[in-house]
Amino acid sequence: MLSQILLPIAATLLSYGLFHVLQFVYRELTSPLRHVAGPRNPSFILGNFTKMSGDPTITDKWRREFGPNFRFNHLFSISHLHTADLKAVTHVLTNGVVYQRPTAGRDATRRLLGNGLLSLELDEHKRQANCVQNQAFGVAQVRLLTETFVEKAIELREIWAGQVAPGNTEARIDVLTWLRRMTLDVIGQAGFNYQFDALDTKGKPNELNQAFTDLFHSPTTERDAGFRFAQSLIPILRLLPVPGAKYTKNAREKMFTISSEIVSTSKANIKASTGEKSLSGRRDLLSVLLKSNLSPNIPESQRLSDAEVVDQIPAFFVAGHETTSSAVSWALHALSFNIAAQSKLREELLTVSTENPTMDELNALPYLESVVREILRVHAPVVFITRMAMEDDVLPLSKPYIDKTGKSHDSLPIPKGQIIHIPILAINTDPEIWGEDAAEFRPERWEHVPDAVSGIPGVWANLLTFLAGPHNCIGFRFSLVEIKVLLFVLIRAFEFHPAVPKGGIVRTGTVLQRPTALSEADKTSTLPLIVKPYDSQGY
Repeated sequence: MLSQILLPIAATLLSYGLFHVLQFVYRELTSPLRHVAGPRNPSFILGNFTKMSGDPTITDKWRREFGPNFRFNHLFSISHLHTADLKAVTHVLTNGVVYQRPTAGRDATRRLLGNGLLSLELDEHKRQANCVQNQAFGVAQVRLLTETFVEKAIELREIWAGQVAPGNTEARIDVLTWLRRMTLDVIGQAGFNYQFDALDTKGKPNELNQAFTDLFHSPTTERDAGFRFAQSLIPILRLLPVPGAKYTKNAREKMFTISSEIVSTSKANIKASTGEKSLSGRRDLLSVLLKSNLSPNIPESQRLSDAEVVDQIPAFFVAGHETTSSAVSWALHALSFNIAAQSKLREELLTVSTENPTMDELNALPYLESVVREILRVHAPVVFITRMAMEDDVLPLSKPYIDKTGKSHDSLPIPKGQIIHIPILAINTDPEIWGEDAAEFRPERWEHVPDAVSGIPGVWANLLTFLAGPHNCIGFRFSLVEIKVLLFVLIRAFEFHPAVPKGGIVRTGTVLQRPTALSEADKTSTLPLIVKPYDSQGY
């Protein structure tokens, strides 16, 4: 009886696998990109994925070996074309109809974060993006939220000050862990008028913060992400209990439970009071969205349903929490090794007469602007993105490509279904664009930016950090002001020095760039620093 059940299942799986093998062979033999050089494919199932997961700098090495355009193989040997050619990158990012986020990637995002902006394409993405950006992430709205950023940054400052034991002059603090708590509190309060209390050292640990730690900061994070992606590539794998599934399920359940609670509470408050007017004094992003939905002056096409609002919140949790905390951690790390820059920044920040600066006061500080630009250049939180060609196309190149046969090409033919790998971090630190010291943190470079920088597509500062085109980061103003507030409050209050020798902090993560101390191998993401109060009378 058992054999009668297992044999058909085994035959089905074998046929399914054989079908994909034959597909791969056919693609490789007929691909117009088959003459593009690249690293050897070590495994049909794993491709180059294991190598990339184990060494986040491997694409840099391949780029030095093969040039800005090369091919590598992802899971199940799916071909990716890596390109750092600015003309090609601009073409891909500005042609959102032809080049969309890969279907498997969208599916993996949807299964974790729902049908929010990160899972949508074309008209539906445009509609929802316009609703959220116009109503919640405009300059005026972010200006109002600056006060919340300052409040939470000061709360973090007081916690760190309290960690310096009486009689001591310094403390060793894992700044990344605390910054992740702080940014979670910010997105809760500024985003949804919701109190996570992640910075509350006396209360019980925050469950959502712990869920994010398990999902994004455990030693098995990259492996688990690979299994999630494999399930999106081959749906039948969803029947298997793959590693990390419990972390994904737990994070999703907590995000959507909280999201539904937030929206239902806000709607109940509206019904219990005077509708739209009840929100007039609330500044959080959700209240602005709900207020717009109630306004008769907003067209129906520019409103989001309650279900659509709920689906935006998990994406806000992740995008507004993980990326900002990582960026500020890298900033403190870089400044700890560049004391001259840290001192220069502190000197400028101390010229502001208040500890509660406005957005406009922060934006008027030139060296703070340079430091933020330089951090988001050298340590862009998102390392790369991918796009899939939805139809045959031709990719223009700014420099000719020489294939494996020695033939020169001014463009590359792109078959339908081809995945394009765009290395954000590599372009932001390309020596041919930024000069020989491109990998160094040097804020002064922004006083005289090379002409070649103008060729980088982007919505801010000629950097690819916040992308370009229809899928640019709609919350970039929110993030920039939050980063500036954190640096303003923390640099005025403390001196930061390395807790581990130079080279002891490395980048981990293939998509999201996170700092990790080599001396703390049991943790995936950690950034210890020596923190000294700068001037006890200064705040």
